[in-house]
This record gives sequence, structure tokens and C-alpha cells, in this order.
Amino acid sequence: MNSKYKALASLGKFPLHNLLHCRSIAKVRLKWVKNRSLDHNIDVQTDIKAACLIKNAIIRSPTGYLTSKSLIDSQKLLGITVPTLRFMRRYPTLFEEYPHPKYPSLACFKLTELGMMMHQKELGVYEQCEGDIVERLCRVLIMTCSQMLPFQSLHPLKWDLGLPDDFDRNLIRKYPDHFRVVKGTSGTNCLKLAQWPEEFSVSLLQKMNEKSIEESTEGFSRYRGFRMGKAALEFPMSFPRGYGAQKKVKAWMDEFQKLPYISPYEDSRGIDPNSDIMEKRVVGLLHEFLGLTIYKKTKRNYLRCLREEFNLPHRFTRIFTRYPGIFYLSLKCKTTSVALREGYQRGKLVNPHPLAKHRDKVYYLMRTGLIYRGKALDVIPRLNNLVDNDAEDVGEEDEDEEEEIEMSGEDYDSEAETDSGTD
Repeated sequence: MNSKYKALASLGKFPLHNLLHCRSIAKVRLKWVKNRSLDHNIDVQTDIKAACLIKNAIIRSPTGYLTSKSLIDSQKLLGITVPTLRFMRRYPTLFEEYPHPKYPSLACFKLTELGMMMHQKELGVYEQCEGDIVERLCRVLIMTCSQMLPFQSLHPLKWDLGLPDDFDRNLIRKYPDHFRVVKGTSGTNCLKLAQWPEEFSVSLLQKMNEKSIEESTEGFSRYRGFRMGKAALEFPMSFPRGYGAQKKVKAWMDEFQKLPYISPYEDSRGIDPNSDIMEKRVVGLLHEFLGLTIYKKTKRNYLRCLREEFNLPHRFTRIFTRYPGIFYLSLKCKTTSVALREGYQRGKLVNPHPLAKHRDKVYYLMRTGLIYRGKALDVIPRLNNLVDNDAEDVGEEDEDEEEEIEMSGEDYDSEAETDSGTD
């Protein structure tokens, strides 16, 4: 870099990372490795999500039930691989089928007593975690360029971010100091951040490294750089078997980790979109967003809908296959999902959120529904110790069940473009 610009940067005329526009790190083409453990988790979570979406639709219904006719075209919306009616009939502990009172040939579905009890428990979890939910929503808005998102972009993310089904009607009204509803440029209703709490501007990666930075021998100056998002923080990586030992991969990752870390909460519009700094900033933003989700994963198309708001470059989804030590792409359930590898260990969530633990209970009831059919009350006493005992093996698979596919990252990304569009 020119000495003149170095001097300007040192005087604080403009951020140093805005001056770094060169791309010096060579690209490395990596093969995609299928991880059966993470795929299994995505499979399970898809079924739990579908059951909960149906449950919420029944709760919202003024009649307290849904007819088979209203559910016929919902399979794609729910993201399941079987017809909706067959899916609901698998889980009689949650859904009760009975004939319509006026049209006996029309099947109706309502929640069982146990299903209603689980819904009430879910409301209790939301109430218990309300502060955490508000913080998570604030952080997502801070990451956007305008601190604002359309509700139509937030609604598909309710499940992943752990937002209550009625968050747009009740939650945001309880926190007028945090949120405002405004009209966007296209006339759509948007959720805007009313104030920017400073404590929400430190990323999850910075928090992970904060203690070690404070205790480092370089003292306060390095800590100050860390707080400003300029320290070269390293991303936790868990490579598929065999990748970590490859010299070219190790050299590439070493170079990448040495680049300055740009906080996802920092304005990035002055960074060259083709630079290495922007690439690391994109990795950091996606890492932060996935870290805010309940299951450390989301659908790829949900992220595409946020591209402009997050100031992400075109074709940013190639990042997922370029950094397989950080992200994992899955094609399970006829869609493309992206997961944060560090969020899982031995096929299970690391530090699961209370809402994830509650959903494990829901899955347990779904999984054992046929056994306890007609005996729902007998299951209730077993719920108290469910997470520590019965639900312990939910989603558990051998973490080493990986299968190497003869396909480069770019080829895989192109093939994934042709998926069914249920993202």
C-alpha cells in the first residue's frame, strides 16, 4: 500500500480496510463432502418445523381446526417430502382427525390435548426467552445497511430465528424503544431499528475471542483494535476428513485467517466487493447470522432474499463451498440448507437454546406417536426429564459419517441451483 494512504489510515481519515482492494489469496477448488450426521439433523428439524407450522395454523384458525381440503396444496410450503395429510396422520399424539360436523366425508384436524399442552409450554419458553429474542432481532436489523427489513423477508425466518408466530403483532409493540414499523421504498411494511444498543454491536466471534484478547501480552491497544473489528480474529474450523492435512488448503486458510476481521455490524459499503477483505467480511456476516439462528442453519434462498440488505456481492453463496471448514451445504428435503459446522458436535447441537430443547420434546412425541396412540395422558409424566434422557439421542449420528463426492465447490453450487425451489 502507498505510504501516503498508510499515513491517512493511521490518522483515522478513513478505515484501513477500505484501502485494501487487492485480491492476493489464490482460489482452491475443494470437493464437496456429504455429512450424514448434519443431513440427518436437517431431516429431523424439517419434520419438527412442518408439525409446528401446522400447529400454529390450527391455533390461528377461528374454528380451531383445519380441513383436509385446505391442506392439500401445503406440502411445498411446509418443505416436506410426503403429502401433508399423510404427514399429519403419522403423528396422532399431536393431531386428531375427525369428520367435519356438517360434511362427514370431509376430514378435519385439530390439536390433541397433548398438542395443546405442548403449545402452552412453547408460549412459556417464548416468554422466558423474550429478552434473548429481542436481542437476536435487533442484531439482524443492525447488520442491514438501513437497519430495516421488510416483514415479508422476516416471516420466512421466524422458525430459524426463534421468533414467536405473532411477533409482528405483539412482540414489537411491547418494545417501542427498540422497533418501529415503517413503510419501505416499495410501500411494503418494514421493521426498523428505533435505537442501536451498543452492546449488540459486538459479534459472536468477537465475544468468543474477547477474553483471550484482553489477557494477551499486547495489552490495551490490541483489545481496542479487537473492539473496533480490526483484529485478525480466526474462525473456528472443522474440516471434512482429510482436508485439514492438505498443504494447499492449510496455506490458503492461514492466509485467510490473517486478514483483518470486519465486524458484520460495521458499514461495509466502502469495501471493494472483489477484494479478499470483502470475502472475509461476507464469511463473518454469514457466520454471525447463522450463529443467531436456533439450529445454526437456514435455507440458502432465505439468505439470497437478504442479499441487498446485507450488502452481499452477487453469487455470494459460493462462499459456502469455498469454506467447508466453516459451512456445510445440504440438499436434504429437496432444498438447499446451509449450516454452521461449529454449532454441532457428534451430531448434536452445542449449547442448545431452550427453544431447541422444547422442540426436541415435540419431536419425541412425534416419533413415539404411533406407540402412544390413544394414550396421550400416559406420556405427560415422561416429559419432565425428556431432554436429559429420552430426547438425548434425537438427531445423534456418527460425526465421521462423511462421504466424498467427486464434485468441486463451484460445480456443486451450480448443480444446487437446479433444486426444486422450495428453499
